[in-house]
Amino acid sequence: MAERARPVSVAGKVMAILNAFAQGDVRLNLSEVCRRAGLPLATGHRLVGELVGGGFLERVPDGTYRIGTRLWRIGSQAPAVTGLRELALPHMEDLYEATHDNVQLAVLREDRVLVVERLRGTRSVPVVTQVGATLPLHTTGVGKVLLAFAPPEYRDRVLAAGLVRHAARTITDTGEMRRCLEQVRRSGYALTRDEMTLGASSVGAPVRDGTGEVVAALSLVARTRSADLRRLLPPLTTAARALSRDVAQHWRGHPETFSTERKTGA
Repeated sequence: MAERARPVSVAGKVMAILNAFAQGDVRLNLSEVCRRAGLPLATGHRLVGELVGGGFLERVPDGTYRIGTRLWRIGSQAPAVTGLRELALPHMEDLYEATHDNVQLAVLREDRVLVVERLRGTRSVPVVTQVGATLPLHTTGVGKVLLAFAPPEYRDRVLAAGLVRHAARTITDTGEMRRCLEQVRRSGYALTRDEMTLGASSVGAPVRDGTGEVVAALSLVARTRSADLRRLLPPLTTAARALSRDVAQHWRGHPETFSTERKTGA
């Protein structure tokens, strides 16, 4: 494997540090941050300290680091994301009241799922998902929806890169995943059971814009033993259709806002 080129400018080094968290890990220790950023430990220690001082990163009592609230506040002001979240929240709240399970809204970001909003069910399965985190496409309900309705060249590239196992029931065979995604396109929803986290299942549905293109996905995450499609699917699809109508009428974002690679297949 070729050694990662070290960033030269100070701005490049800072961006490399922040990008170390792009894989969705909530916390990283200093050594892991430096390894992912391609920086010497001494340089990383100095820059991470400055980012902590500015509120862009936070140091957890156990010595690890996570994205700071200041960085999230800045990022959450992106017009497309903000507009989508504002449209989605009333429907997500209705969906939570109907099910009392975790509700998630997500879009594509490069080759992963970006969670742009989440409502946590107090009586549902605990989840590690954070707003602003990214998740694998092939292990999540929202991810399977977004991957199923993505352009074929994008889907082929993601599958060709390999499917990493995250839990005992993660689908890692590309042939099986292709069949699963075809079923998602036919049925209009995606289901996972213990594929990301043991004991947690999810069901996801597409959110479409005025042209019919899938621009986001909405999902419910529940305990596997209570994840009954007869209970979860009707309110989920109702909420997704209602949100799609609002998106078609009021949203001015575009799918490529979240991932230019969806359009180009690069």
